[in-house]
Amino acid sequence: MSESVQAKRSISPIFWLLFGAGGMLSALFGPGLIVITGLLAPTGTGLPADFSSYGHALAFAQNPLGKLVVLVVVSLFFWHGAERLFLTLKDMKAAPLAVLKLATYGVAAVVTLATAVLLLAIGF
Repeated sequence: MSESVQAKRSISPIFWLLFGAGGMLSALFGPGLIVITGLLAPTGTGLPADFSSYGHALAFAQNPLGKLVVLVVVSLFFWHGAERLFLTLKDMKAAPLAVLKLATYGVAAVVTLATAVLLLAIGF
């Protein structure tokens, strides 16, 4: 008698993909984004005179490719953080797994949707 045993399918590879992509993106571009958007642009130091204006940032966010870049960066940073936080809280046995998943992945999903809605709201 040979029985075919089907392995239980899981959606965890999707979360690992988002975690890995977010980790790579945050390692490569995070420090530069922090320096440019957190230090240089607000103070106008080290950037061309027109580069630090609100109009240029808005034009970038209104461009379809710019919208995609902003959405990818924000959402993947949050998905990476959600996975790190989930694994830490799971190891600490902070709450039942369902609560931890809802709290961490739920926040990342809400932030992703909110970012998409806000980017669409500023127009093209």
